[in-house]
Amino acid sequence: MTPLRIAALSRWHVHAPDYVRVVNEQPHAQICAVWDEASDRGRQWATELQVPFSADYRELLARPDIDAVMITSPTDMHRELIVAAARAGKHVFTEKVLATSLADARTIAEAVRASDITFAISFPRKTIGPLLLAKSMIENGEIGDVTLLRIRIAHDGALRNWLPDHFYDGKTCGGGAMIDLGAHGMYLSRWLLGEPLRATSIFTDVTGRGVEDNAMCAIEFAGGAIALNETAFVSWGGGFSVEIDGTRGGFQMLSPRDVRVRHGNDKQWRAAEQVPLDEPQPIPRWLAAIRGEGPREFGMGITEAVQLSEMMEAAYRAQREHRSVEFEELGETAP
Repeated sequence: MTPLRIAALSRWHVHAPDYVRVVNEQPHAQICAVWDEASDRGRQWATELQVPFSADYRELLARPDIDAVMITSPTDMHRELIVAAARAGKHVFTEKVLATSLADARTIAEAVRASDITFAISFPRKTIGPLLLAKSMIENGEIGDVTLLRIRIAHDGALRNWLPDHFYDGKTCGGGAMIDLGAHGMYLSRWLLGEPLRATSIFTDVTGRGVEDNAMCAIEFAGGAIALNETAFVSWGGGFSVEIDGTRGGFQMLSPRDVRVRHGNDKQWRAAEQVPLDEPQPIPRWLAAIRGEGPREFGMGITEAVQLSEMMEAAYRAQREHRSVEFEELGETAP
């Protein structure tokens, strides 16, 4: 089988080297070229990977031997790069979020839907076993009607200065902790609870870098559930926890290795006995879909990408305008 030939577009994002490694670990895929908006960084990366560097991404998109692109550029370049890739017929994998604004996200979606490419966005926390258990408990009624979902995903990047400085550029990134790390809580809450109705936010800037490094957003969902999405770059040691309360049960993931449930007549928290295995990560699923060896729709497509942008638009508008923002204010999104 001929390997899929993939161009890596930018090493700007901290996960770019990890994604390249994952691609190259797959049996029928390889990174074969690099472009970067910072040419010196791109040339160095290309040398490390022992692949050619291109100074113009348009040249890569015009090459018939390039099958797909992995986009880990500054977020405010996503619209330009993804639209160009879709029009060139190149499959696209992109880091979250889709764009720095909902308007740009919708423009990207139009281009993707008008093409025949396979598109995927990185939503890796939808693949972990404990949250697959939570999803199944909600769907099969073990929790009853969900009343509260609390997701906390935080790290100490701003406290210990291991995040790159450009992650605090509000224009390039679209914001701070919420649009970056908080994206995970946003897509998870939408996946678990369905249609959001309104959002209210509180953001603070603890380390004085000019963007929020400590943030929360409360979201009301259809059916009465409330989600609390908490995130930070200033949590010493960090953390990843999920709590779900319902009318007939509950779920707790204090960490991915500490999962507890309760339901029915048993009101005591007990260690979950059967936690599903993790599903494949986004990149292997994207590559399988391109090859026709897996479904093209696996919950990380353009519809879900735009939904995340809707969540971010509501959260940031609520913070900026100091009010609750109704999702219906954001307008319609094509299915």
